[in-house]
Amino acid sequence: MFEEPEWAEEAPVVADLGSVALRPRTTADSQIKGSKHRQLLATLRALEAASLPQQPPSLPGSDEEDEEEVVQRKKKLPKKVLFASTSPEVKKKRKKKRQKQGPPSSDSKEEEVEKKKCHKGALLGNDFAAEEKRKRKCQKQDPSNPAQPLDNVDQTGSKAWNSSAANDSTKPSPETPCSNPPHTLSRKQWRNRQKNKRRQKNKFRLPQAPEQAPATAAAEETEVPPAPSPDSHGARAEALRARMAQRLDGARFRYLNEQLYSGPSSAAQRLFQEDPEAFLLYHRGFQSQVKKWPLQPVDRIARDLHQRPASLVVADFGCGDCRLASSIRNPVHCFDLASLDPRVTVCDMAQVPLEDESVDVAVFCLSLMGTNIRDFLEEANRVLKPGGLLKVAEVSSRFGDVRTFLGAVTKLGFKVISKDLTNSHFFLFDFQKTGPPRVGPKAQLSGLKLQPCLYKRR
Repeated sequence: MFEEPEWAEEAPVVADLGSVALRPRTTADSQIKGSKHRQLLATLRALEAASLPQQPPSLPGSDEEDEEEVVQRKKKLPKKVLFASTSPEVKKKRKKKRQKQGPPSSDSKEEEVEKKKCHKGALLGNDFAAEEKRKRKCQKQDPSNPAQPLDNVDQTGSKAWNSSAANDSTKPSPETPCSNPPHTLSRKQWRNRQKNKRRQKNKFRLPQAPEQAPATAAAEETEVPPAPSPDSHGARAEALRARMAQRLDGARFRYLNEQLYSGPSSAAQRLFQEDPEAFLLYHRGFQSQVKKWPLQPVDRIARDLHQRPASLVVADFGCGDCRLASSIRNPVHCFDLASLDPRVTVCDMAQVPLEDESVDVAVFCLSLMGTNIRDFLEEANRVLKPGGLLKVAEVSSRFGDVRTFLGAVTKLGFKVISKDLTNSHFFLFDFQKTGPPRVGPKAQLSGLKLQPCLYKRR
């Protein structure tokens, strides 16, 4: 009639645990305990699910194996490559887990969004650091094109982060060299750009006063030749006339020199008598040629005569401007075809107005010109005293054979005392009179035919 409550049967089990442990187990007891254990496990799982984020179920063996593989790969790979290499594999595994699990809950979606944001921020942070390193390297290598300072990057804020994330695909990797980075110029390109800018500025600049002109403009003006003034035109015309006159004088000198060497002395005398200025022109050209020599023969002869007594009388055949007479103390008779000095006696050197055996020294300094050299030497023999001195200086290029010349002179009543062939421009000979000529006037002396001294056109 009265039914006992259900907890009355279960009371001895809860109250007396020791009796239950000693009591032999039955199938009903094991079923009751298994059901309670299951309930407790279910409640624990529910509490864990409520407190922790829900994870997709997976096979018991596959999760542990995947985690071990990922840990081992992370240990093997370097730090820089870890994130880039493991991310695609993890994404594939997560996709597989989501497909098995089904649509994720709202909590798991929020957690995944937060993880993606963190992952994106880490990527941007790494890219930004790499970009800063690349800019510093470029600034060191190319000082002419400095990069943007790092302070400006901090001031840009979120815009810089968004632009770097958007252009991440176009930017070069930090491992690539910065020799050809985008938006940078080489040194040569930068210089050309600066020059073009300066040209554009100067193109539209107003003309400045000379006081306000910069130093660069003055430097450029020095490079450009100034406009020719009337005075400069006159100076150029004068210089041109002087140059043409010099060439004309040179041509006339060569003509006169050829006439003197190719004809007798009588023809040369008539030439200078008809044109007195021709002798002045010839003498000027002759002096300009002799000045180039290291030693002039007239100075050498004057030095030799200084060592002899000053009482010796000297006859200078072809004296020119009487330089020898001005250099020595001896009395000097000066003879030439025309007069440049009052001391000069104008005459043909084959017939000088002197008495026989009246002089001690006869000098021919570069004056054995014409085709009648034998007449000159015979006249010198006539006016020289017995034992008198004959000095001859002549251009070295005129002598074909010096021995034949010396042999011909000895036949005219002289003997060789000394000869100097060391000079490169002229030879110097000293003869002594031994007596009258030993050959008749019709005898041929081939050694006295010297080559003409002709000057080339320059």
